[in-house]
Amino acid sequence: MDNPYVVPAIVVVTLVTVGIGFYGLKLARTTSDFLVASRSVSPTWNAAAIGGEYLSAASFLGVAGLILKYGVDVLWYPVGFAAGYLALLLFVAAPLRRSGAFTLPDFCELRLGSRRLRRLATAFVVFIGWLYLVPQLQGAGLTLTTVTGQPYALGALLVGAVVTINVALGGMRAITFVQAFQYWLKLTALLIPAIFLLLQWQADGRPAVAAPDGPVFHAATSVVIEHEATLTFPDGATVVTRPGQRLEFAAGDPVPDVSTVDDTRGPDWLLPGDNEKGMFATYSLILATFLGTMGLPHVLVRFYTNPDGNAARRTTLVVLALVGLFYLLPTLYGVLGRVYTPQLLMTGRTDAVVVLLPGAALGGGLTGQLLAALVAAGAFAAFLSSSSGLLTSVAGVISTDVIGRGSVRDFRLATVVAGVAPIVLSLTIETLDVSQVVGLAFAVAASSFCPLLVLGIWWRGLTARGAAAGVLAGGGAAGGAVLLTVLGPPLSGWPAAVVSQPAAWTVPLAFAVMVAVSLASRSRIPADVGAVMLRLHAPESVLTGPARR
Repeated sequence: MDNPYVVPAIVVVTLVTVGIGFYGLKLARTTSDFLVASRSVSPTWNAAAIGGEYLSAASFLGVAGLILKYGVDVLWYPVGFAAGYLALLLFVAAPLRRSGAFTLPDFCELRLGSRRLRRLATAFVVFIGWLYLVPQLQGAGLTLTTVTGQPYALGALLVGAVVTINVALGGMRAITFVQAFQYWLKLTALLIPAIFLLLQWQADGRPAVAAPDGPVFHAATSVVIEHEATLTFPDGATVVTRPGQRLEFAAGDPVPDVSTVDDTRGPDWLLPGDNEKGMFATYSLILATFLGTMGLPHVLVRFYTNPDGNAARRTTLVVLALVGLFYLLPTLYGVLGRVYTPQLLMTGRTDAVVVLLPGAALGGGLTGQLLAALVAAGAFAAFLSSSSGLLTSVAGVISTDVIGRGSVRDFRLATVVAGVAPIVLSLTIETLDVSQVVGLAFAVAASSFCPLLVLGIWWRGLTARGAAAGVLAGGGAAGGAVLLTVLGPPLSGWPAAVVSQPAAWTVPLAFAVMVAVSLASRSRIPADVGAVMLRLHAPESVLTGPARR
């Protein structure tokens, strides 16, 4: 992609990110500043920051790529991402803030009084954080390679280094400013090109997104096949190609289905369709995204930064609006990608549709180049902001529970430790589907922290033994499914559906085990459960008296 404006746009976003981080550094002095921004972030500002960190590579690139590849079968993906905040609003946001905890392990010990459970929670925070961080760095490498031709490793190292420096120097207070800015940048980077794309689509006579038999090429297109592959056309004809072979298609030609001989990712992981396996995968995905938001450590830690529970609830309402608005745009890019970039269905690079679509639809002129540079800048903002939030949450628990007691020095050392592992993993594993890995992270969060928080906040009968058993059963099963999907052999049929989308069975398993073991160990219910539940649910005015008003 020959665009002289892309590299300067990425450099500007990176420098602005570093600059805002250094500005926040002036305000970050205490441990509370580094961990929870001294609990002084307003609802509107915090909502923008949550939107900035939540709308990750999977949102900016992956959702559009999935819709390009699978169509309406995956519309539940962005719906689940946004709707997860409704469950968070109803069940978790305000009580979690009232708990007074700094991290999820803090909440576990405060509610159930168990150091062992705290250590278990720490392990899952680190696992989920790293599992979510790797696709952010992969997305950065993919984007830089797509738009500049630079090596994949450069993008991953650039984002990893910038984020680690920013978080280590300024902590939560500095990252709050960075993420709020980057939400609005990401929204602008998609919204402005989308307006031009719709105008171009209308000027082209509103070409159909797909013919009755599938997508077609809108214009004459040259496609280079990267692997040995078998092309299957709608009329049943097949063609076997060799790596590097260039194929020419005319306007109106159908886009063939492609099956590669050496595809290291195995069969399609989402398994969409009307069959039983497809329905299972769809409902499992809905459950993972809807409940997984409730268990994502980097999202939950932001609610600790609000002044009180009411502010946390208002924050969640604003986040619902901001996230819902954003997800309209990747959906549009995926739909228009079927018109202007159907060749990505053949090359397998569907995650690149967002950064390639402006140039494909508007041509190589100045307008197309500037809009492509803006989208590339927004993509890098997505990687930077999401990685910042994830690294902050992981560094917070490592600093308080692994290498120290949460001092500023401990936090900075923990940030370096927390940043190195995902950088190494992203350089080692380059072939994973961005949205697949993020979906698995949601499944682990939904199967571990979601049951723990819901039962811990709303059920007096939960015990530390029951909570630990449920987290190990549900979260451990989901984590095993992750490792099998990423590192194991390719699967097909029901085993592929059950392992690649595990939430439908791991979430009920976690809830059932927590309840059963807690009932069996009811004699171990904490003695102070009444006082703790009052603290979680009573309005702040009741707990603090008239002076609070």
